[in-house]
Amino acid sequence: MPLRVKVRNAESGATVDMELEGENTIEDIIEGAAGYWEKDAGAYVLRRGKRLLRGQQTVAEAGVLNSDDLELIPDPEGGG
Repeated sequence: MPLRVKVRNAESGATVDMELEGENTIEDIIEGAAGYWEKDAGAYVLRRGKRLLRGQQTVAEAGVLNSDDLELIPDPEGGG
């Protein structure tokens, strides 16, 4: 059963709704959202609450739940 999440662009406040499967990776979400806003995916991470999510972890492993609000933020460690 797909998960529906909302990803917010921390820089502009714009949001995009995404439908995910448990095996999707955090990287998939970052690439999808960054592509939507024409940004360089390598320079961003996702934040869920106070936790940073990144990389090859799957949605299920990261504990992302249906209706979660995720935030696309510039990588505080400089990234990509």
